[in-house]
Amino acid sequence: MALAAKKQASYDDLFSLPDNMVGEIIDGELIATPRPSRRHGVAASVLGYELGPPYQLGRGGGPGGWIIIDEPEISLGAHILVPDLAGWRSERFLASEQTNWISVSPDWVCEILSPKTVGLDKVRKMPIYAQHGIAHLWLVDPAAKTLDVFRLESNRWVLLATFIENDKVRAEPFQEIEIELGNLWLE
Repeated sequence: MALAAKKQASYDDLFSLPDNMVGEIIDGELIATPRPSRRHGVAASVLGYELGPPYQLGRGGGPGGWIIIDEPEISLGAHILVPDLAGWRSERFLASEQTNWISVSPDWVCEILSPKTVGLDKVRKMPIYAQHGIAHLWLVDPAAKTLDVFRLESNRWVLLATFIENDKVRAEPFQEIEIELGNLWLE
């Protein structure tokens, strides 16, 4: 007996998901995950707040020149991914497109790990980010209170540093400012 071919997901399939789900398309598969937990949300919000003013707006001694977005839809070839945070150098960012998704690969992505998404983020999404030349990747784990900082070198992720708990962090590509890692954790 022949097996039926699995239907390839399309962008329109994302509209069928409930509002409390985040939808992505990876290797033709529609992947739906629940909205982030409060621990996850706090880490993402605080990190976005730490990076946005100095890097997007040039405030507080930061260099400016970046566009940083929470949970953007990004088209990477046949994939539609939604990292928790992504950043583009301003000169590479398209201010408008005909689609809802962003078609330009970011210069940096950050995934906030949770028990339900850790495998997806590390096993399926990290290789796609590498294939599309995203130069920097951060993995934040609120449960372990860690930040792993990666740089893409020769199409492979190289772990540059791991920070933990209350470390003071200066990390690529945002090394001009210091981030107090302890502010990301919901106590």
